[in-house]
Amino acid sequence: MDHTTRLEVRNRAGNRCEYCRLRQQHEEENPFHVEHVIAQQHGGTHDLENLALACSWCNAIKGPNLASLDPDSGELTRLYHPRKDRWEDHFRRDGAFILGHTDVGRTTAWLLRFNDADNLNQRHLLLELGELD
Repeated sequence: MDHTTRLEVRNRAGNRCEYCRLRQQHEEENPFHVEHVIAQQHGGTHDLENLALACSWCNAIKGPNLASLDPDSGELTRLYHPRKDRWEDHFRRDGAFILGHTDVGRTTAWLLRFNDADNLNQRHLLLELGELD
């Protein structure tokens, strides 16, 4: 993947993770990744429509996953797709918590562990500093 493509993905995302919405400036020691929403092993391409900016946490956990089990229903459910879905349609923030309010949102929030202790602690701190929007 060339530098121009990486820069375009980063700019389109506003330099924030397209999954958990963390800003790169809050993770300077861990550069964000340009990731394939649909992994290459599943036929995903390098086209801009299949690329998203992800923090190292979300990228590592998501890996090549396209779906998981909805923690409420147990049904196999696709994950949030940053190019096809609007974040606000699937998630909402309640203080430091990121809550999924659709099957896609619940499944993605659960799989990517948005509300694990380390992530919550970081968002609590960012809220206290007025750095979380």
